[in-house]
Amino acid sequence: MKAIIKDPQIKKFCYYGFFKNLKFFEPYLIIYLSSVGLSYLQIGALYAFREAVVYIFEIPSGIIADTYGKKFELMTCFIFYMISFSLFFISSHFYVITLAMLFFALGEAFRSGTHKAMIFAYLEQKNWFEYKTFVYGRTRSFSLIGSALSSIISIAFYLYAGNLKILFAFSILPYVFDFILIASYPESLNERHKVTFSLSDFFRENKRQLTRFLKSKKLIMLTLNAASLDAIFKSVEDYIQPILQLLIIATFEATESTLVVYLGVVYGIIGVISAAGSRNVYKLLNRYSKANLLDLFYKLMILIFSGIALFTYFELRMIIVLLFILSNILIDSRRPVFVDIIGDHLEKDQRATVLSIESQLKSFIVICVAPLSGAIADHFGFTAVFIFLSVLMLILLQFFSVTKLFQKQASH
Repeated sequence: MKAIIKDPQIKKFCYYGFFKNLKFFEPYLIIYLSSVGLSYLQIGALYAFREAVVYIFEIPSGIIADTYGKKFELMTCFIFYMISFSLFFISSHFYVITLAMLFFALGEAFRSGTHKAMIFAYLEQKNWFEYKTFVYGRTRSFSLIGSALSSIISIAFYLYAGNLKILFAFSILPYVFDFILIASYPESLNERHKVTFSLSDFFRENKRQLTRFLKSKKLIMLTLNAASLDAIFKSVEDYIQPILQLLIIATFEATESTLVVYLGVVYGIIGVISAAGSRNVYKLLNRYSKANLLDLFYKLMILIFSGIALFTYFELRMIIVLLFILSNILIDSRRPVFVDIIGDHLEKDQRATVLSIESQLKSFIVICVAPLSGAIADHFGFTAVFIFLSVLMLILLQFFSVTKLFQKQASH
């Protein structure tokens, strides 16, 4: 594994994740949107709009990556991100924010699945494919270190500028670095199969890839298992911001500066601990199968959300913050396991497409869950939100259990 760690391209994969997660505004997004007068329902609707755009472009983006080149697609995605951050910085008008969400979603759609497919391709080229959990866990840990550092640096940027909007402008620079970094990737990772664009060929390939996917029950169940949990978490992960705001108001002098400092510190802690979890999760594979580990993390997330509902009711906000931190660790540790097990069942030419399908399913669930969660939060409070989500996850796990699927197939 020393050779893997020292490999120059593996280092580039790590740096990519590091710069990608330097989104200095991220710990304060809901606080910022609330400060410009948006309700939780409106914020949920914005999140749903973002995911709807991702949903529409996910599968086409995966096929574009597989057919016309992954490097080009990733470089394009960072252009979309930079446009988004610029719009957030220019105006706080609802319609401009919606447009910013549109470009952010296009960046997400063009990025998701593509870089993972490039990692897979490189590991195959180097005959390191069996170490994919280790490699992906390591690259993801750099992403989480980026998140942690981003949270701390954002405090300094805010204290210097005196407003949250400036954080969107500062977020552009790391994405310029990532654009240049992707351009330096070897052409062997581009995997461009066609030079000219044909709409009929595009739709024919789209249909072929979907047909292959739908014929595999394992792929369907694995993607539904991962997408459902990630989407539910994604719908409410930023709710830690208003909850922490209430904690600060109850404990300290309620100023925006105090809130920014404490949110930055909490997100920094989340990033550091999650990075450690992601980097070391491969060690659990010595004790658990990949399928058992995926379902175990799902069950633990149900317990955590149930705990958040309980302690929100009793207003024990410090415990809620700790549970939010734990939920982030579980999600970030679970992802390398999913990428590993899905990689075991994918053909080389369908990796970006299937990972994009998984992301599309996630987007569809967020479209349904985020506005509903926002409406529940507006009318009934956070306790009701997490009771609803705990019950929903419990039901979904009965249908999407990977362990049960593998046991059934093994018995036949």
